[in-house]
Amino acid sequence: MLSPMRYKNYIWPHNPRVYSIDYQREMAVHKIPFELYLLQDLGRTNRVMAGEGEFVGEDAYSQFGSLANVFYDGGPGLLVHPLWQTSNAYFVSLRLEQEPRPDYVRYSFVFWEDHSLYNGLTLQTSGNSQETQQGTAGTPTSSPAYHRVVKGDTLWALSKTYGLSLEELIALNPQIKNPNLIYVGDEVRVR
Repeated sequence: MLSPMRYKNYIWPHNPRVYSIDYQREMAVHKIPFELYLLQDLGRTNRVMAGEGEFVGEDAYSQFGSLANVFYDGGPGLLVHPLWQTSNAYFVSLRLEQEPRPDYVRYSFVFWEDHSLYNGLTLQTSGNSQETQQGTAGTPTSSPAYHRVVKGDTLWALSKTYGLSLEELIALNPQIKNPNLIYVGDEVRVR
């Protein structure tokens, strides 16, 4: 028997009937003059976890109401599913699916995975020493710091990660001729 699904402080009385997980990858297409195009892999996006279920019995609407209160609570929470990987997620959709009946509620839900990829950033300084910067992205320091480009990085995403405007990041990196095209292994100055 599978353990019940949980989100924040809510425990399902029985597991939802249908589940799905969507995995997606963000891609960019760059037109090359006098050529065809170049595809850039911007990395995977958040997982979308969805499902359907029903509550049956005299307390069907009170169960749905309890689940709705968790939805109204807002903010991310821990989603524990009997088969999926446990993840931090946002409860983004809850829908009543059928005509009202006093002892039956059919519903659907959607959770979006919250993957805070940049908790604890490692920055490379010009002296080849490593320092860890946590939560102080964009804070000026005495020596420049660099980010080594990995698969999926974009200047826009790096500007958000390090607390800079895109224009500031471009100004720090005059060696980058096309801001829409950076390559794995490039060093991007971030302060």
